[in-house]
Amino acid sequence: MAASGGKQNLLRRLDKAWRGFQDSYAGLSESEMLRSGVTGHWSVRDVIAHVTTWEEEALKHLPLALQGSRLPRYSEKYGGIDAFNAMMTAKKKGLRLSEVLWEQNAIHRQLIDFIESVPEEHLDSRTRFCHRLRLDTYGHYRKHGEAIRKWRNLITNYE
Repeated sequence: MAASGGKQNLLRRLDKAWRGFQDSYAGLSESEMLRSGVTGHWSVRDVIAHVTTWEEEALKHLPLALQGSRLPRYSEKYGGIDAFNAMMTAKKKGLRLSEVLWEQNAIHRQLIDFIESVPEEHLDSRTRFCHRLRLDTYGHYRKHGEAIRKWRNLITNYE
């Protein structure tokens, strides 16, 4: 499906942030990817799993935004976003790095396919759909990519 102007711009923005996120950990060894301390006790592997979790949340909740339905409040359902993040981190703790990377690629592809199917009128930056998309994806990628880069600079300077 050929993307139209607004959709094409959104997909480019998403892709640029996604590549920036992936570049933030490119070239790290498996042991470096598993070393804690990137964000609190999280390793790069944990950050990738976390970003994937939020893409999964986007896939669950963006269709609700398209329908005009109320989006979930993490404070009501989980006791807050931090509690949700802790729960999901614990749930994914047993996954091997290869499983986390496989899941990351599969979920991201699903997300892109979904966005490509969204009617153009929902892609105005003022919609709830785009607000949620930004929070769960390209805004999130940048935040965690920057944290990984900062951590990489620290470990490089200490080694």
